[in-house]
Order: sequence, then structure tokens, then C-alpha cells
Amino acid sequence: MTPDDLLFTKEHEWLRIVGEAGTIGISDHAQKELGDIVYVELPKPGMKFNSGEPFGSVESVKAVSELFIPVSGEVIEINEDLGAAPEKINEDPYGAGWMIRIRLSNTDETGDLMSAEEYDEYIQEAAE
Repeated sequence: MTPDDLLFTKEHEWLRIVGEAGTIGISDHAQKELGDIVYVELPKPGMKFNSGEPFGSVESVKAVSELFIPVSGEVIEINEDLGAAPEKINEDPYGAGWMIRIRLSNTDETGDLMSAEEYDEYIQEAAE
């Protein structure tokens, strides 16, 4: 079940906003499509990105996929655990598998993202 406190992109990244910070990861659907994740490349804290820019990549047994930041911001923390245990993304994509935390620079950009319900419909339509 897709958590309803998240916002989603069409590229399958999610965003959870708490105050002025946002936590970002990939959706359960995305990790299933990728298969077993073996490596994650994440940015360094302090790096700034504009909405839609690539911020890293995830490598699975099937492919390497770029990660796109859902909203503009500055990286304030990365999930260090993923370096040694990238499989956390497969096991718990909305929890222990989070990737980065950012300080949002423009909260208005969240209007371009999908709710959990809209995201679920988007996935269903894409599968048909």
C-alpha cells in the first residue's frame, strides 16, 4: 500500500515533507521494476539541485537508473547505511530505504507532484 503522506514524481521518486525538510526515495513500484539493488550513488551534503535534475543513480542486477530530485533544494543528509546495504531500498523503500534529505528552497514546486492516490492511478494506467 502506498503511504498517503508522500508526494510522487512520474519518474517514481517520492517526497515526504516535514517542516522545511524533505526526505526522498524511490517508490515500491520502482524498486520492484529494478529488481535487486546492488549499488546506490548519492550526492554529498551541501550540494544544491533544481527540481527535475539528476541527483544520483541506483544500480540493480537489471540496469542503472538515474534518480531525479522532485523539488529544488540543498542536500542536508544522505542515508549512509545504503553504501553497505543498498538492499534496504528493496526491503523498505518508504522507511529504511530513504536516500537523501533536503532543505526545500521552493515549496510551491510540490504542486507539480502527485498524491499517493494519483500515483497509484498513474502506475495502473501505465501497466494497461
